[in-house]
Amino acid sequence: MKPVNILSIALVATLLSACGENKVDDTAQVGPDPTLPETHRGLIPTLKIAEPASWGDRQPTVPSNYKISAIATDLKIPRQTLVLPNGDILVAEGRGGNAAKLRPKDFIAGYFKAKGTTAVKGGNRVTLLRDSDDDGTYETRTVFAENLNAPYGLALINDQLYVANQDAVVQFDYQPGQTTASGPARKLTDLPHTVNHHWTKSMTASPDGQFLYVGIGSNSNITENGLEVEADRARVWEIDAKSGAHRPYATGLRNPTALDILPGTDQLWAVANERDELGPRLVPDYLTSVQDGEFYGWPYSYWGQNVDPRVKPQQPDMVAAAIAPDYSLGSHKAPLGLAFSTATMGDKFSEGAFIGEHGSWNRSDPAGYKVVFVPFSNGKPAGDPLDFVTGFQGEDGKTRGRPVGVTVDPEGALIVADDLSNTIWRVTPTQ
Repeated sequence: MKPVNILSIALVATLLSACGENKVDDTAQVGPDPTLPETHRGLIPTLKIAEPASWGDRQPTVPSNYKISAIATDLKIPRQTLVLPNGDILVAEGRGGNAAKLRPKDFIAGYFKAKGTTAVKGGNRVTLLRDSDDDGTYETRTVFAENLNAPYGLALINDQLYVANQDAVVQFDYQPGQTTASGPARKLTDLPHTVNHHWTKSMTASPDGQFLYVGIGSNSNITENGLEVEADRARVWEIDAKSGAHRPYATGLRNPTALDILPGTDQLWAVANERDELGPRLVPDYLTSVQDGEFYGWPYSYWGQNVDPRVKPQQPDMVAAAIAPDYSLGSHKAPLGLAFSTATMGDKFSEGAFIGEHGSWNRSDPAGYKVVFVPFSNGKPAGDPLDFVTGFQGEDGKTRGRPVGVTVDPEGALIVADDLSNTIWRVTPTQ
């Protein structure tokens, strides 16, 4: 379809889909018991382009007792980061996915989503950043590994560095101080990559180093490509870090885009992007503990046992088995980053989870486009989310950045990957 035709159809469809769209206050959708309105289905989802603009002399906004600085710019689509024991930062850069556009709404949604992304070609590499004198300036920048395939998740276990490409987990030998890999990547295990509608493969390691956990998104919004292409998807795999043997750890998570272990425990947590096309206030994206052997609903139901009527044939037994996530973040905020804080973060940000919200494209009032902090108490979310890094979308309606991965370094700084301006930001306390 020609762009002008796509735009014309989209404008008409957006007006039609906005009529009678589900209404609910965003604040009622945050927390352990979100308000879930009636479903609303238009010709296409309500759309709002995230119109990009350069930062110029601006930068994101942080709380008054913190400061933010750009420690790397002109990257090639930074997604996730990993802070190594010596303080070096690894950055996974790339763009993946090869899903065909099968429906007119696929072309329309793809056109709008592409307008809010960078035009830079993905690097298919991992870049290393180093601050040799600990002054906050990362003066060394090298390509640690290249010729990768849309790398995303990163994990270090002892002397092995693992990278989750869109098609496989690969590994490198690693010694502290290395600035480049000492040899080519070795495949640990293949990952599902046919169609690859949701291509990102999030990853973290168990505290004992025995397992890797990899989040694998669905191959569709709601099985419109058929159930056969969803084999081994919409789940978290547990992978033996030595042999590559794997099993489904938890299922029914539509797109688990970031994983982390709650400090002081063995408990795995995830943020997940939920389904579209039920309205701008459905379905809430979420933060949840990931329980071994549990089913989280996709595709048959959402937020526990709320049936999705679009899935045929329906499966009442699967719906009955579905458990609800722990904490709603609100609808269509697209959380792509998760990192637990440490005591060094200071005051009210010392216990909880930082979440990078990439931002919506499928609601008329944009949501997300910031890093939030969810307070924890006794190992569970406890309270409303707090804004931590904002200003990615300005009052002028322009979008200057979109946060993806977030990582806490040993000194208590938050590292934020921004895949629109291709920047790595570092937030540090000033007192």
